[in-house]
Amino acid sequence: MPDLWTIRTTLEWTQGYLERKGDTNPRLSAQWLLSAVTGLSRVQIYADYDKPLSHAERDVLREYVTRRGAGEPLQYIVGEVGFRHIDVKVRKGILIPRPETEVLVSEALAALPTDEPFLAADICTGSGCIACSLAYERPECRVVATDISADALELARENVENLGLDQRVSLFQGDLGQAVPAELMGTFDLVISNPPYIPTAVLDTLDREVTAFEPALALDGGADGLELFRPITQWAARALKPGGVYAVELHETCLEQAKDFALQSGFVQGEIVRDLAGRPRILLARSAG
Repeated sequence: MPDLWTIRTTLEWTQGYLERKGDTNPRLSAQWLLSAVTGLSRVQIYADYDKPLSHAERDVLREYVTRRGAGEPLQYIVGEVGFRHIDVKVRKGILIPRPETEVLVSEALAALPTDEPFLAADICTGSGCIACSLAYERPECRVVATDISADALELARENVENLGLDQRVSLFQGDLGQAVPAELMGTFDLVISNPPYIPTAVLDTLDREVTAFEPALALDGGADGLELFRPITQWAARALKPGGVYAVELHETCLEQAKDFALQSGFVQGEIVRDLAGRPRILLARSAG
């Protein structure tokens, strides 16, 4: 470690340490960690290059750098991540929100009428990032969100409450849509989901940062990546009102097969949308009627 713990020397040392540990973007990681420890934005870090770190900040940074050097995702270390227009808490055991899911939310909102109330179901909510984004960006909407994991729902509840959305986002524990109150079936304007969708054989090819730290329950979509998509689709066909929107994020190898299944299940206007990297990622469809 450096003798003089200024932001500059600490940033340089952290970057070098993480580079030696195999971090693919050590400069960015060092900026994230230092920003989290000091409470300064990444821009402020460079404006306060000569500012010394306190003893407490040094102790926290040592822990963070050690964890990052062992491959732990930055989001778990700092405890939050930006998602569209909000920040959500994240922690081990719950899937980290990703940019692809921001595209899912964007496409779903674009498919709905503007400035009109709507009721949405978010299946496999995880951290609650989708449900919270919908409610935050469209104050006229209500969202019902479900997850089978009690830990995920606890985190989602924290995010809902921190964002002041507890009057419009309701959380239920259960398998897929089974926890949704029966009286709401057939009334939803939107069913949206980012289910586990990585084909099992593909999991072994993912970065260790994903497979060693993120939960397999939230990743593994079965042999073809559609194991959970199928029952969600069949449930969504019953849950949506006529003309309602169905939006789901899937693995790039699965979209054509998923579209066919949705159309066979009674949906119409099936459309495949690409993510920011140009890969097939989102299936949009509408219920018949």
